[in-house]
Amino acid sequence: MDHLLDNIVFAIILFAGIGFFSVNVKKLIRNIKLGKSVDRSDNSSARWKNMALIALGQQKMVKKPIAGFLHILVYAGFIIINIEVLEIIVDGLFNTHRAFSFLGGLYNFLIGSFEILALLVIVAVVIFWIRRNIIRLQRFWKPEMKGWPKSDGNIILYFEMVLMTLFLTMNAADFAIQHGNFAENHHYITAGAYPVSGPISALFSNLGYSTLVIIERTCWWLHIAGILVFLNYLYYSKHLHILLAFPNTYFANLNPKGQFTNVESVTNEVKLMMDPNADPFAAPEETESDEMPEKFGASDVTDLNWVQLLNAYTCTECGRCTSECPANQTGKKLSPRKIMMDTRDRLEEVGKNIDANKGTFKEDGKQLLNDYITKEELWACTSCNACVEACPVNIDPLSIITEMRRYLVMEESAAPVELNNMMTNIENNGAPWPYNQMDRLNWKDEA
Repeated sequence: MDHLLDNIVFAIILFAGIGFFSVNVKKLIRNIKLGKSVDRSDNSSARWKNMALIALGQQKMVKKPIAGFLHILVYAGFIIINIEVLEIIVDGLFNTHRAFSFLGGLYNFLIGSFEILALLVIVAVVIFWIRRNIIRLQRFWKPEMKGWPKSDGNIILYFEMVLMTLFLTMNAADFAIQHGNFAENHHYITAGAYPVSGPISALFSNLGYSTLVIIERTCWWLHIAGILVFLNYLYYSKHLHILLAFPNTYFANLNPKGQFTNVESVTNEVKLMMDPNADPFAAPEETESDEMPEKFGASDVTDLNWVQLLNAYTCTECGRCTSECPANQTGKKLSPRKIMMDTRDRLEEVGKNIDANKGTFKEDGKQLLNDYITKEELWACTSCNACVEACPVNIDPLSIITEMRRYLVMEESAAPVELNNMMTNIENNGAPWPYNQMDRLNWKDEA
């Protein structure tokens, strides 16, 4: 009867955790779909390759070798170790113990590998914590990394450390029971290899059977509960990239970096102006593709495309983009990481607004431009693409910056004086410089 109650409680916890996660995933997808349509279905082979090399293979992470190696340990270790979660689920639902032990030698190899990986994860997490909090690497202490973003980074490290410790302690108690002389031991079959928890079990050598069972069961329950809590914490954390890095790298822009996206209606207008055979007084035929956009550029998150919104949710807040940004390095306010964080924060605000108003957005008098991202930040960007190149999961902050600049120029005529002067010169003189076209070659007379 007690075992049946345990199975019921486990099933309730399991399905509640998965259910809550599913609700948040639906919100996530709904929020991303608030973005404008963009076609990223071309060249599927290149996209699959990107996902395999960059998201799965961590190709761009290892450009910083130490951090890259440690990240691979944590990433691979944490994912692979959680394969054991499948066994925990089976044990929890059907009142078995080490249900996969029928795999024999392979099972011993897997458990031994999991333990070694768990130890390496703990070591890597400790090093990450030291880098973040004691060495205090500069990119983790930028102005945007105060408050919740700072705490979030540490919470994840604590989570991972506790989960790995619970895993090893659970195995150590199990090992002690398996190899102890206990007449009551009828549930704990001898299975698995324990290169790390085996030596740890010496700490339990003087404990009785019931005490060891309490330790093993407590760690078992806390381990699976911790994994479910961690799963649901992802939605509120920068570590959502664990899941989103894969679609983000798949749907990343394959065009050459720096290639500007043009508004079709503007392009057609320019082509008409440049056509010597066109009648300047003739009204052009209107087609569906020539419809004027509601707004040039972007002033709020719903003006961005859905891939840009996916980018915002995928941001790891690692700061590699900001540390490579020349504008940021020279003391300007621009931080590509902050651009992504602000976009995500505004998108979350819009999503909560929709939830609170039964599925429709109620105007709140706020927008991404000015309320989150300032004009000073936008115009500090040199468009060098260093941030795009540096991002380990192919996020493109520059595309958001250029769309917001487009809005400032084409909707508000709010370009900086220097840029307005240049555009005026191009209009009047056919060049960025304030010289009449007839005077362009005067320099040769001075030679």
